[in-house]
Amino acid sequence: MNDNRVAVRGVERVFASGHATVKALGPIDLDVRDGEFLCIVGPSGCGKSTLLRIIAGLLSPSDGEVSLRTTSKEAPLTSVVFQDYSIFPWKTVEANVRFGLDIAKVPGSVSKERVSRWLTRLGLKDFGGAYPATLSGGMKQRVSIARAFAVEPQILLMDEPFAALDAQLRQVMQAELLELWQEDGRTVIFITHNLDEAILLGDRVIVMSSRPGRVVAEVDVPFARPRSPEIRRSSEFAELEGEIWDLLRSEMKTDPRTSA
Repeated sequence: MNDNRVAVRGVERVFASGHATVKALGPIDLDVRDGEFLCIVGPSGCGKSTLLRIIAGLLSPSDGEVSLRTTSKEAPLTSVVFQDYSIFPWKTVEANVRFGLDIAKVPGSVSKERVSRWLTRLGLKDFGGAYPATLSGGMKQRVSIARAFAVEPQILLMDEPFAALDAQLRQVMQAELLELWQEDGRTVIFITHNLDEAILLGDRVIVMSSRPGRVVAEVDVPFARPRSPEIRRSSEFAELEGEIWDLLRSEMKTDPRTSA
């Protein structure tokens, strides 16, 4: 039985700019297993976010196709968490978290329970009536993550969700997401520039080439679950990070935008 949740086949994306065209992505072939936490890394501008948006259905490929396997008629297929929070400034925290449930017309009693549960789980219980302008960056991203989990998507897509946070807060959010996922176990595709983050969170790390982005390596993360952030201190973690960095550095050397 095929246990893949996502299948990407020959996907390419070309953007038009005036009279010129830019090939941003591909061709890419990629499988994502059901319940896998897959991290994707690559040089800046290699098309990581473009690929995620194509998988989410927010952008059409210029060629190739993406297949998403659904196992539920009730649960939404995907939910996306972006780097820039993407929460509504005119809605309270509670209303932001409830938004996807309202769109899906989830019954009020179910919606209320889910919103309450995820506000509590993300440390937002006392901020339900607050507006985003009064929140820190970390709190705003907690709202985004709570909203994404509340709709109980079959596939969670995360586009550099912690990139705008300072180093200390980023580590706190990584640890919280790691704990959440290890309790929840849903399929996640996670875009990041941070190798430490990719290894800590992921079951597998996909390394993309410089533009047009292609898959140049797939690295299985060998650390057992449940996993703790303390794994960062091990020599094995540092060795794996060095191996992936060598792959990335090789790709950056071939990219004229990053060459001297």
